[in-house]
Amino acid sequence: MLEIRGVNKHYGSRQVLKDVSFTVGDARMTGFVGGNGAGKTTTMRIILGVLSADSGTVLLDGQPLTAGDRRRFGYMPEERGLYPKMKVAEHLVYLARLHGLPTASAKANADALLERLGLGERAGDTVQSLSLGNQQRAQIAAALVHDPEFLVLDEPFSGLDPMAVEVVLNVLRDYAAGGAPVLFSSHQLDIVERLCDDLVIIADGEIRANGSREGLRDDFGAPRFEIGVPGDTDWVREVPGVAVVSSSAGSAVFEAETDAASQAVLQQALARGPVHSFGRQRPSLATIFKEIVT
Repeated sequence: MLEIRGVNKHYGSRQVLKDVSFTVGDARMTGFVGGNGAGKTTTMRIILGVLSADSGTVLLDGQPLTAGDRRRFGYMPEERGLYPKMKVAEHLVYLARLHGLPTASAKANADALLERLGLGERAGDTVQSLSLGNQQRAQIAAALVHDPEFLVLDEPFSGLDPMAVEVVLNVLRDYAAGGAPVLFSSHQLDIVERLCDDLVIIADGEIRANGSREGLRDDFGAPRFEIGVPGDTDWVREVPGVAVVSSSAGSAVFEAETDAASQAVLQQALARGPVHSFGRQRPSLATIFKEIVT
């Protein structure tokens, strides 16, 4: 388990991280979301040792993270950092060798990743000759080529078309399924919602929410339900403990203060006739994010 505990960071008189604490568990995909300037990249750089914290610590299995531990990480910065005039496959082999892989293993890993990421035919091209989307794929390959045990990825889906997003999603899922903790940031909340097991929301340098994706969706706001019945649904407004969000002929969406209130709506509906549908609505990640950070 990777643990960020009580991390603070200032740039001059401006405090950019305020007692930041969260964990990234083994075989868990943790989405790290926040607006521009919220503190995501600074936090990631502190995890990687690129920046130092003013206070607080980063722990791996309960022990302070060392330089040796960080060699086991795969890191993808938001800014592309590959050498533009190097050939793609040559570049990946070079990076893998820097991490200590034998040449044969480095070449095998590079070839496999390029094929998986749809860059097999571009292996001999220079980085600068690739489209921006393909450069992003190459940058992802660079973070993975040395068989890292942990992944820290800053905006890995930026600039990718929908097909490329699906390819990268599958690659990252495989790494997590193999036991690797994966921390990734993204502004694309729909992708985060599909991919992450856990979610950390940061705003103004402070952690505003932290937990499992489904746990946050269950706990956020008043429970909301939708019921489908034939005919008018105005009667739902009269049920105690219920606030109707929207209603129309045949359906109503409502918030319930208690489980008993939601069941009262269902019981009254059954007394009136058939019920076509009844179930709880969970808020989207976008809804939760907007409510938390505004």
